Amino acid sequence: MQEERRIAVLRAIVQDYVATEEPVGSKALVERHSLNVSPATVRNDMAALEDEGYLTQPHTSAGRIPTDKGYRLFVDRLGSVKPLSAPEKRAIASFLDGAVDLDDVVSRSVRLLSQLTRQVAVVQYPTLSRSTVRHVELVALAPDRLLVIAILSTGRVEQRVVELTAPVSDDDLARLRSRLNLAATGEVIAEAVTALKALEDEPGEHTTAVARVLVEAMSDHRSDERVAVGGAANLARYGDSFESAVRPVLEALEEHVVLLQLLGEASPSGTVTVRIGAEGPIENFASTSVVATGYGPHDDALATLGIVGPTRMDYPGTMAAVRAVARYVSRILDES
Repeated sequence: MQEERRIAVLRAIVQDYVATEEPVGSKALVERHSLNVSPATVRNDMAALEDEGYLTQPHTSAGRIPTDKGYRLFVDRLGSVKPLSAPEKRAIASFLDGAVDLDDVVSRSVRLLSQLTRQVAVVQYPTLSRSTVRHVELVALAPDRLLVIAILSTGRVEQRVVELTAPVSDDDLARLRSRLNLAATGEVIAEAVTALKALEDEPGEHTTAVARVLVEAMSDHRSDERVAVGGAANLARYGDSFESAVRPVLEALEEHVVLLQLLGEASPSGTVTVRIGAEGPIENFASTSVVATGYGPHDDALATLGIVGPTRMDYPGTMAAVRAVARYVSRILDES
């Protein structure tokens, strides 16, 4: 009973501190929450929580605020991620369902996440290496110039222009299109590249030229570091803690590689990971928390989306929003 009561006290302090950014005292807790105990009992519980490292007192005679350890216990004791309300789900669906391509999906997702959480949202583009080839298309721009298009399972489209040394007929173009799709369609990128490389050695300069360009497009992993960021203006809410909490996040926004490190590896679809303060991979971001999850078609986590912000955040609401948006994005990619 005593342990559960102290967890309730910690939960109340986290909620009040996130809402007000003011140290929380025992009297305020008793007034705002149905703890069913006296202020003296609450003070004793707060002292015990402080001794155990879950709370700290910023200065003498002030109330308490949660430590990273306190936030971690709070998150771990949530039990499960609270689902969003029906109106919130409908709002997400209506906002994302109008997306026309992958870039639009990512752009809408990052805007939506930042609006729902009032934090900085980060969405990683699906990584090329984990994709499969859905279709290869060839479009004749001129008798000796082709547009080569690879459509991937994630909705990504890789396209390149090929200059040929001789014109290609419509019949040859159809045969080449069929040959490329036979070799690559349905294969993961690594296996598709191997099959296409084998085509480079086949007779026919058109086949060699187009296969080589496709191999180059599918071997280019620079685009795997692409991320979209939104909601930087939300950091203005943390003006009083700029140096410790806001500046590191602003600096991270300028380096996509850093953001990818903060997001971490894509977790299985539906699994929300929360890294609080020093739990993260980068020492300079010890005042930062990250809430993230993987997304992708068919429950395959091909990339990560989430939010980055100061440790003083609404963890339950943020976790619910991150999971919900990831599920809708996964559904859209599944249907595309």
